[in-house]
Formats: sequence, C-alpha cells, structure tokens
Amino acid sequence: MYGAGSPSEVPALLPAAPKMQRMRGKAEIGVKAGGVGDGEGDASPSLSPSLPPSPSRLAHLYQSGSAKCILPRTHDGICEAVLINTAGGITDGDHLLYEASAAAGARLTLTTQAAERIYKAQGRAPGRLEVSLSLGAGARLDWVPQETILFEGGRLARSLTVQMAADARLLVSEMVVLGRSAMGERVCEGFFGDQWRIHRGGALVYAEAQRLSAPVDLAMVGPGCGQGARAFATLLLIAPDAEDLLDEARAALTRHDGVIGGASAWNGMLALRLLGAQGNRDASALRRAVIDLTTTLRGCPPPRVWNL
Repeated sequence: MYGAGSPSEVPALLPAAPKMQRMRGKAEIGVKAGGVGDGEGDASPSLSPSLPPSPSRLAHLYQSGSAKCILPRTHDGICEAVLINTAGGITDGDHLLYEASAAAGARLTLTTQAAERIYKAQGRAPGRLEVSLSLGAGARLDWVPQETILFEGGRLARSLTVQMAADARLLVSEMVVLGRSAMGERVCEGFFGDQWRIHRGGALVYAEAQRLSAPVDLAMVGPGCGQGARAFATLLLIAPDAEDLLDEARAALTRHDGVIGGASAWNGMLALRLLGAQGNRDASALRRAVIDLTTTLRGCPPPRVWNL
C-alpha cells in the first residue's frame, strides 16, 4: 500500500508504460531482360518480332526489417517476386516500403504471400504502406497483391507511385475487405486512405484518391459510395492495347453473381471498379471475380501463391 500523499504523487511511483515497438520494412527488386545470344548483359528486348521475349532475370534485390522478398521458380520467362510482411500485419506507426523496377524489355510479376491485415490502432497515426514502381521501354510489370483486410479500428495510409515508359505495360489489381463478415466482424471505427499517381512518358496520366473514415460502415451505405458493400476492388491496365480489352473485360463482369461493377477505357487505359454486392456473407465472390479479370488482363492466371 502507498502511504499518505497527494494523488498526484502516486503515478510517479509506478513504472512507466512500455513504448510499443513499431514495424519497419523495405524491399527493393529490379529485373532486366536476358541477353540475346550470350544470355547475359544485353538488357534490351529481342529485336525480332518473331522471337519470344528474352527471359527476365534478377538485377537487384534488397530487403530489410519486416519486408522480405522471395523468387519462386518460373518457366515462362516472367520473373515473379512474392513479398512477405514477417510482422503479420500493419498497425499504427508501422511503415512498409516496396520498390520494384523492370528495365527495358523485362517482365515482372509482383504479389504478396497472403492478405495484408490492418489491425486495430492504439493511436490516431495510421500505418503506412508505400509502393513505388518503375517500368522501362517495352517493359511489363503486374502489381497484383492479395487483398487488404481492414479490421475494426485499423488505420492505413497507402500510396502507389509509378513511372513508366510510353510503350510499357502496367497492370494494377487491388482489393480491400472491410472486416471478415463470415466471423461477424464489422468495421465502424477506422481509416483507409489510398493515393495513386501514375506517370507515363513523363506525364501524369492517372491520379486517384480514396478515403474512408469513421463511421466506415455508414460511409459505405450510400448509393454513390458502396451500396452497403463489405469489399471493393480496382483494376487498372495501362498498355498500348488496353482499350482493345474493354469488351472482354465487361463480358467477364457478367459471369459473376454477387458482384457489381463497371469498366471504361480511354487513352490507352482500362479501369474497372468492383463491389461485393450487399448481403454477401464474405468476400469470396469478389475475389473470384478479381481472379477472373486479372487472368483476362494478364493473359494468364494470377501467381500460384494466390491458390495456396
């Protein structure tokens, strides 16, 4: 027991609360096209249109903190990188940075090992996830992470920055899930901010911003917002032939019950917005639609890790 004294003296006798440790992580990967003939050195694409693109190979890899990168073996000439957050998720004060570059003629698929989980924050500062991509002339890069799950009280500020050559090919596929409805979870308190800035040939060609704040569940109810959806996704293809895939993408949308969405194309870009229809118990219908549309836009299925 404490002896006599003013109440203000009591806290000084107690040990200070430990400061919570916060996660930091950075992963960088760069790939180049293999040489034509000697298998090394020449980073330019094949000059003959009758020959398949040269296999892409690793040029640079760096990882620190909680961000790791593994390179599964592939047999199609496309380098595949799987990003891993060893902290298991993101909360307030955490910071993850992913940087990837595909040199001229190179091909890279970038994904994540599992869904990124955004856990309840202890304060007002959000966790941060920054993605920076660079594509050289004739390069192809697919940024197709698995879904982001925002839990009750989670706070995330996310950004995507891209610098790409005029003839490069970029695919971005992002899906966000607001709690696990199959577990009876709801997201009322929380924050999700997302900023995209994409430059092609030195000019800003695509910019968007999303913001969700408390009450999150009510913000998603309005007809101009989410119509009560518990999950949403955005897919964006920027490529010389992107507009040619509009009809095929719209046809793919009609194949999926429990999902509503639309597609539009302009200036060498194709954008799709998807919502998990109100009343769905989980996000599985939306995930199936995202896999189907990603396959349509990539010309091949998503990375194998998506099926694990």
